[in-house]
Amino acid sequence: MSNRIKVKAEDVNFFYAKTQALKDINLDILEKQVTAIIGPSGCGKSTFIRLLNRMDELVPNTSLTGKIFLDGEDILESKIDVVDIRKQVGMVFQKPNPFPKTIFENISYGIKVNGIRDKEFICQKVEESLKKAALWNEVRDRLCDSALKLSGGQQQRLCIARSLAVETQVILFDEPCASLDPISTAKIEELILELKKEYTIVIVTHNMQQAARVSDHTAFFLMGELIEVGKTQDIFTKPKDPRTEAYITGRFG
Repeated sequence: MSNRIKVKAEDVNFFYAKTQALKDINLDILEKQVTAIIGPSGCGKSTFIRLLNRMDELVPNTSLTGKIFLDGEDILESKIDVVDIRKQVGMVFQKPNPFPKTIFENISYGIKVNGIRDKEFICQKVEESLKKAALWNEVRDRLCDSALKLSGGQQQRLCIARSLAVETQVILFDEPCASLDPISTAKIEELILELKKEYTIVIVTHNMQQAARVSDHTAFFLMGELIEVGKTQDIFTKPKDPRTEAYITGRFG
């Protein structure tokens, strides 16, 4: 297991207009490990991970101070190519959002946008990405069908495959199982454990059991502050901060 820091947030403050959503966040995310971010609704979890691929810039009237490093480079600097950052740091949302295109086109779209036209390479990449997302065996004979015909769980795995197709290094999961049934949830969790062999993963979840099952490290956010971070086992069995213990044991949140 790598102890190399892949993503580093340093003194990060974020504002929606005059409302401060994040306060002095300092957090290291280790390479090829799963970091879970937990905390009650409105505590800044989703806001934080959206900063990691600069999706915050899509929201008007916001401001950000501090630094966010990817492989030692500050992604907030003006010279940084935002498109390139979003290629390296993929996002999987709470609700599956496949394009209204075929299964094949959903995966190949990002590859073609990057200027690749070699049909053999594209086909190979589509198959490889679907295999990594544990979806290939279910869709190999229906690549020309609309992605919208897939079940919710399959659509979510398709969105993961779409992210993998463009040389992603970090995958951000924002409540990826919130709209899925228990069987689909189990498949996504198995997939996360498999993907961490190659990718760095950050998952926002309200599900304490899920955080305990899939993550190596857990960060607890409360009212825009990072209260505590540590190895998941330590956070769940011997938290240092009484607020962490109160949340984990269900006394609030």
